[in-house]
Amino acid sequence: MHMLNLGILAHVDAGKTSLTERLLHTVGVIDEIGSVDDGNTRTDFLALERQRGITIKSAVVSFAVGDLTVNLIDTPGHPDFIAEVERVLGVLDGVVLVVSAVEGVQAQTRVLMRTLQRLRIPTLIFVNKIDRRGARHEEILAKISERLTPAIVPMGEPGELGTRAAHFTPYPADRLRPQLLDPLAGHDDDLLAAYVETGVSYACLRAALVRQTGQALVHPVYFGSAMTGAGVPELIAGIEELLPPATADDEGPLSGTVFKVERGPAGEKIAYARMFSGTLRTRDRLVLRDGQEGKVTAISVFDRGEAVTEASVTAGRIGKLWGLGAIRIGDTIGEPRSAPEGGHHFAPPTLETVVSPVRPADGGALHTALTQLAEQDPLIGLRHDERRGEISVSLYGEVQKEVLQAILADEYGVDVHFRETTPLCVERPLGTGSSVEFNKKDPNPFLATVGLRVDPAPVGSGVGFRLEVELGSMPYAFFKAVEDTVLETLGQGLHGWQVTDCVVTMTHSGYSPRQSHAHQGFDKSMSSTGADFRGLTPLVLTAALRAARSRVYEPMHRFRLEVPADTLGAVLPVLARYRAVPGTTRIDGAACVLEGVLPVVRAHELEQQLPGLTRGEGELECAFDHYAPVAQGAVPDRPRTDLNPLDRKEYLLNLTRRVGG
Repeated sequence: MHMLNLGILAHVDAGKTSLTERLLHTVGVIDEIGSVDDGNTRTDFLALERQRGITIKSAVVSFAVGDLTVNLIDTPGHPDFIAEVERVLGVLDGVVLVVSAVEGVQAQTRVLMRTLQRLRIPTLIFVNKIDRRGARHEEILAKISERLTPAIVPMGEPGELGTRAAHFTPYPADRLRPQLLDPLAGHDDDLLAAYVETGVSYACLRAALVRQTGQALVHPVYFGSAMTGAGVPELIAGIEELLPPATADDEGPLSGTVFKVERGPAGEKIAYARMFSGTLRTRDRLVLRDGQEGKVTAISVFDRGEAVTEASVTAGRIGKLWGLGAIRIGDTIGEPRSAPEGGHHFAPPTLETVVSPVRPADGGALHTALTQLAEQDPLIGLRHDERRGEISVSLYGEVQKEVLQAILADEYGVDVHFRETTPLCVERPLGTGSSVEFNKKDPNPFLATVGLRVDPAPVGSGVGFRLEVELGSMPYAFFKAVEDTVLETLGQGLHGWQVTDCVVTMTHSGYSPRQSHAHQGFDKSMSSTGADFRGLTPLVLTAALRAARSRVYEPMHRFRLEVPADTLGAVLPVLARYRAVPGTTRIDGAACVLEGVLPVVRAHELEQQLPGLTRGEGELECAFDHYAPVAQGAVPDRPRTDLNPLDRKEYLLNLTRRVGG
């Protein structure tokens, strides 16, 4: 039996969940097709998903085609839930990318396709909604070629578009042959040479199509309707023939990845893991993050639409695992796989808001609920301000905020309100700065010597830590305490933002060796401990940062805006007011296309204004691009949640209180 882990990806409202329902019905897994509008689909299981008609959490179902078992993963389409898509990509063998025959290629479709191409994930394109009024054929193919990829192979053509009788007719061999030759020969010199010299048989071209689709070099295109079922049998045949099954080594070393964590009815953690090699069995013990251990108490695998209890989960399959209380999304089962190229597939959240309970007595419940939600979504960053009693949460957009509010109310019984959304800025050092404090020399109250130098590093390099002192000059635990504290302290720079793109070098070190009195134990008042280095490091590092100075950068989107040319006069002043910087402007028929950069915090406002400015015809496509220096107004400061090493007196007082507490 072969396995295929298949993702369904698309822009919101393109029909992913409806297509999932139709696939399950066509292969006989379900007898009745659920409706997104009616809220009774198999994969939108959250009450909020049913109410809003959008997918928020990825869901797994399965079906069989011949000797192929397909684990089908329905993913969110709204860009605010891109973290869900990111986690799924790492476990997929292939993808069906859904495009609407009415709305065409959307902004999120392009973001997804770029990522699929970068990760070389085999992808079929399904143009949905051919039964809807306004459905198009040639124009959609042209837009796919122009805005997604020119390496497409139409596998047939639709007929009676815009009617309930709309259908899809696969090309016979004589019509498909010319469709195949150009895109396939472009990636295969031997195929091109054979065609020029002796001609190429249809069987040879078909084999090349299977091979190049599996290598993500070309992308077959199908048309159809999830509502009527048109084109779906042909899509299923394409999935079976063209997408490569999972490579599996049941006897190899245990290796898997956790891509989803949810809570069961009793609050227990349930982990979804894709196994890449080896076999995981019930009662197996696993070493998890930070050396913690867990024992698998139960396993279920997906089979013909249901999760079935099994004694093990083998390579190539997806299993639900119970008993691993410390498990988190992104954890490795067994041996780690090589990291995907470029790390994160999508940009991290760039917005932040403070969330507060409507009833002050719910503060503890809110903390617990948000902590559990952050376990399920590692890109939800929580920031606790104990002094102000506030919790900040990082976000992708306003819709995510609405959904979070509804989940907290429906699932945890906590009503909350949010403050205004603000951008998540970063700080970068402008130059080099250094500082040092010596053991037993005023004003240093700690039994430690720490010297640090901060140097700027290339954009995108993150944070590095290096030593200019001998590793054997003091116990390794003290070096580790300094490094860990440096990374923690850089979470809040001179203006309270994360400091990035720098290298911190330890230039001085020293300690007081272990002291004891006769017939007595260790005297920590005369001997250095890790606490001395953890206490001193923030003071030295912030002094070095002051000497280096830092600049605050705000997140910027790269935008593509297409509007009717006669509305440009109304649009340009709004772009200027929102601090957008147009880069290029071109006329495309009756439309005007502008590209440039825009502060992330302004993107939602522009999106809301656009329909009124463009008679509802404007299209805005945004994606995070870079961080730019804050150019207008006062430099934004972020309230600190640490002990404030910028104020030495306050820091030492806060530290004393914490230790005393």
